[in-house]
Amino acid sequence: MKTRHVYSTTDLDMARAAMTAARRSGVGEECLLLVARSDIELDAIPNDHKEADSDAIPGAIKGMVAGGATGLLLGLAAVVFTPIGITLAGAGIVALAGAGIGGFSSALFGSGLPDPVRQKFHDEIAAGRILVVIDTDAATQRVAGPAIEATGATLLPFEHATSTLR
Repeated sequence: MKTRHVYSTTDLDMARAAMTAARRSGVGEECLLLVARSDIELDAIPNDHKEADSDAIPGAIKGMVAGGATGLLLGLAAVVFTPIGITLAGAGIVALAGAGIGGFSSALFGSGLPDPVRQKFHDEIAAGRILVVIDTDAATQRVAGPAIEATGATLLPFEHATSTLR
């Protein structure tokens, strides 16, 4: 299991140095993200490393799971209630419809919510600091953490279990 850690840097050069230290410590490219104010020039950083500023994808995943489960339960309840005449295949269709509707509505709602890192460290971002976000397992973090901090980056109080889905 990976955990998300957030480091604050004063400028783009320090953020680059922190990312280099993380890579040298075994952190993969897919586990490195940057979060910054929209007016800070991050053109030199690939888009893959820029954190999206919304919670749309995690919201969609949660909505699909909840909608699918609700749809399945309602479909199975309809199967038991014989006068409606829904078969098990119909229950499956209701579950798929629930997953689709749940995923769409949650993604729509989640797109209006800021990413949890942006929510928690709004003041850091507003002050012009660049956040380096890494997703690591405990063993890699024990090596990467001190290396990143040696570049001048400051570890912020944020540890959140995560998948590397972005």
